[in-house]
Amino acid sequence: MAGQDELVKIVGKNSVLDSPDILEEYSRDLSFVPRVRPRCVVKPGNAGEVQEIVKWANRTLTSLVPVSSGPPHFRGDTIPGMGGTVIVDLSRMKKIIRIDPKNRVAMVEPGVTFAELQPELEKAGLSAYMPLCPRSSKSVIGSMLERDPITMPSHHWDCIDPLLCGEIIFGTGDKLRSGEAAGPDTIEEQWKIGKAQMTPFGLGQFDESRLVSGAQGTIGIITWATLKCRSSSKLNRTFFIPSETIEPLIDLSYQLIRIRLGDYCFIVNDLNLASLFAQNPEEIKTLRDALPRWILVVSFEGYGELPEEKVLYQEADFRDMIVRTGQLKPMDMVSGVTAEDVSVLLSRPSDEPYWKLRYKGGCHDTFFLTTLDKTPGFIEVMSTLSRSCKYPSEDIGVYIQPVVQGTSCHCEFDVYYDPANPTEGDRTRRLVTEGGEELAKMGGFFSRPYGQWAKIAYSRATETTIVQRKMKRIFDPNNILNPGKLCF
Repeated sequence: MAGQDELVKIVGKNSVLDSPDILEEYSRDLSFVPRVRPRCVVKPGNAGEVQEIVKWANRTLTSLVPVSSGPPHFRGDTIPGMGGTVIVDLSRMKKIIRIDPKNRVAMVEPGVTFAELQPELEKAGLSAYMPLCPRSSKSVIGSMLERDPITMPSHHWDCIDPLLCGEIIFGTGDKLRSGEAAGPDTIEEQWKIGKAQMTPFGLGQFDESRLVSGAQGTIGIITWATLKCRSSSKLNRTFFIPSETIEPLIDLSYQLIRIRLGDYCFIVNDLNLASLFAQNPEEIKTLRDALPRWILVVSFEGYGELPEEKVLYQEADFRDMIVRTGQLKPMDMVSGVTAEDVSVLLSRPSDEPYWKLRYKGGCHDTFFLTTLDKTPGFIEVMSTLSRSCKYPSEDIGVYIQPVVQGTSCHCEFDVYYDPANPTEGDRTRRLVTEGGEELAKMGGFFSRPYGQWAKIAYSRATETTIVQRKMKRIFDPNNILNPGKLCF
């Protein structure tokens, strides 16, 4: 095609792909979003090529879907919303541009995964803030833009953390550096005078990072970003706090986060902890049956000048706090799984197969924001709905992650199913569809509205819809970037 000839001129023949097998791969994922086959896949190698692709799309009125993570995909946001779409696969852009140990900042391109970044950060005495065991193919920038929750709520100060600054190619084809990176001077000149592209706010009252955060590629394409990192732990103490009911663990979580005691802090049920450690369905079932129903994971990380002293005083305060509960007990091991194993697990991406695919081969996440105290009600409703949908409630994983200093939490239900079993797939689809509606009625806030959640979220936010559509007309007037997603 003539249009593809122009793309070949921009990125080279080997970076424009249109074989049926490749197009089929990009037409679907593990969500229930309908398949749509793209026109072709283009793989730019630098920001200049991305900008030229966006300009070409405006001239030809061709829709683009930016993708940075490798498969498998889960949420339908990378499936084209219409035929004739070109996938902009950013996985070739793999430069770790800069690691700044002094300011604890890294600058990366969108194709860099956690599996690639973590070893390089470790050489500099740093570690990335990661979501819970991301898949090995997960893009660092993709995770930040999707606002995947990090597992250290006391380090989480803003909803877009750890994203800092970035270079954005808007739907108009214009390029803008956000926050402190905007200038003056080039990035290299800023480095010379000690700047590290740390401050994400600005220009002026304009906060570009929030435009692209959670936007599913509908506003702009980020070609590099800086991210906040942390010092690597020199030692740590990790504990399990088991309980057959979740309420005591919620109360303890509130106490810990209120005084910012500890580092890792989250709650999982027996199935999710088993899936994190076991490698196949039979092992998962055996381990799940041996585990307590709920487990709070807490760690105390030692770094800085006096790492041992830091861990010792925090652990002592924690044990005093536990004693006052009168019913909970910190443990180093539960059912053969050691807390030391968890510490290693949390410092790296998931081993293969990805932990959410080990139990049944498929997983549909239902997640939203709420407050910790409301999570038992959501759990009860999801269990009731599963019975009405003839889905076994024991096959639902639960993950509760406090965010932004514990002011709210990410509540996630992982509905495991066998993609090769149509009956099981239909029951799962019904559960997540009805579940989304019911959870939203109860006050669950779908701040990242993928797929069918978009209608649920935007039907309750008329003013937000109006404003977002106005912003879309400014930054992507020809509606070329991922049309059909969100409220566009």
